[in-house]
Amino acid sequence: MITAAFHLEGARIVSFQVEGHSGLASQGEDILCAAVTSAVRLTECTVNDVLGLEASVKVKEDKALISLKLPGGLSQQNESTCQSLLTALMLYLSQLHEEYPDNIIVMEV
Repeated sequence: MITAAFHLEGARIVSFQVEGHSGLASQGEDILCAAVTSAVRLTECTVNDVLGLEASVKVKEDKALISLKLPGGLSQQNESTCQSLLTALMLYLSQLHEEYPDNIIVMEV
């Protein structure tokens, strides 16, 4: 089971953590894991490499875990962009949950 947890402060998403394998297919052939990984990597690359914001990213490959925490003190434009990105990621993963309810769960904490 993939677990995606989005951490909120008020209405602001400040971080997320995605952990686990879906179990839908063998590792390396799992389309759900590939979809989740691709979306998470795109989000991280946009925040850090395109916007240059240096969000904190932790990866634990042995636990199939990645987390991202936004830095504080963002400009209004960067804050808006990051909130759009993280909201889109949460929405996308929630749609995957609707399609694969036994393989992925999305939480707001």
